[in-house]
Amino acid sequence: MTNSRAGLRPFRIDVPQSQLDDLNTRLAGTRWPDELPGVGWSRGVPVGYLRELADHWRTGFDWRAQEAALNRYPQYLTTVDGQNLHLLHVVSPEPDATPLLLLHGWPGSVVDYLDVIGPLSDPRGHGGDPADAFHLVIPSLPGFGFSTPLAGPGMNADRIAGILATLMGRLGYDRYGVHGYDWGAWIAPKVGRQDPERVTGVHVTALVTVPAGADGELDGLSETEQLRWQRMQDFNDGYLQCNAKRPQTVGYALTDSPAGQLAWIVEKFKELTDPEQGLPEDSIDRDRILADVSIYWLTGTAASAAQIYYEEFSATVPAGGQRGTVPTGILVSAHDNTIRRWAERDHHVVHWTEIGKGGHFLAMEEPELLTGDIRTFFRKRRRT
Repeated sequence: MTNSRAGLRPFRIDVPQSQLDDLNTRLAGTRWPDELPGVGWSRGVPVGYLRELADHWRTGFDWRAQEAALNRYPQYLTTVDGQNLHLLHVVSPEPDATPLLLLHGWPGSVVDYLDVIGPLSDPRGHGGDPADAFHLVIPSLPGFGFSTPLAGPGMNADRIAGILATLMGRLGYDRYGVHGYDWGAWIAPKVGRQDPERVTGVHVTALVTVPAGADGELDGLSETEQLRWQRMQDFNDGYLQCNAKRPQTVGYALTDSPAGQLAWIVEKFKELTDPEQGLPEDSIDRDRILADVSIYWLTGTAASAAQIYYEEFSATVPAGGQRGTVPTGILVSAHDNTIRRWAERDHHVVHWTEIGKGGHFLAMEEPELLTGDIRTFFRKRRRT
């Protein structure tokens, strides 16, 4: 590792009070739709639930406290390949720490990782082994949060992976690991494919695996794997279709109405947390969810964050590509539908853990389990 800050500009989040006042006014003046009786969550977010949550956002939620929590960590802006990039860079007190890139997904942001920053970067201070320490690089993906505006069309996962590999070089890291979930789990292996000489390992959760169309792919699936494949086929992908096909049109409503942005995101927290039958705040602190929603609202990035769906699913036909060569670790939560044989077809899987609990957002739902598995995986990588 070399100490390099070339092209990095220090940054602190400081949302103007006028934006917070505008949010308050808009929430207070929300026009609420009617609702059919007795349908619950089956047709979307219930009005009663959302009204109460929006009221808490307006009167009980403290954005400044969330802002301060993020500003406790060093943040930077830089430009790579024409794209503005925001990142947290948390250097471990342990000089031999392993550099680790942490990638969020949609509808996530850098706030996803607040509960794991301390344990991962300073295990000694959290009752762990200092040999497990990481220097953390946590970027806002292009188009998300403060990584705006998008440099233009074509900001797909491959291009983002290249930008992130360049970023790690700019920070002076000649060897590093990558972790990601959701879009992060799609991008992380691509970073490994583009930078195999420097990436020591890729660790993912919420990895999507699908059949490639070969004969016999569905033969011999276990009962659990058959259930996972069925759940993937039954998944309500309405948001995906909207994001992938008309991200700009969707963006108008979400950028103009905070209640709309709240409903659009909180529905995913409801469907993707464990247990699914519970409310989102049964799994993740309500103010952490609102901090995430606030990032999208205050940065006006509903449309730009959705563009990656268009780039990957609409503009081109996704190609399978060659099997990755970088050692890969996969952590499967109770919510995940990852099927091992398909994962091993596409990735060099050397580590597989199933925890039987937790949902899509493990860094917020089960931070200790996620931290433990990341440590275990990269401990093996250091030995080899």
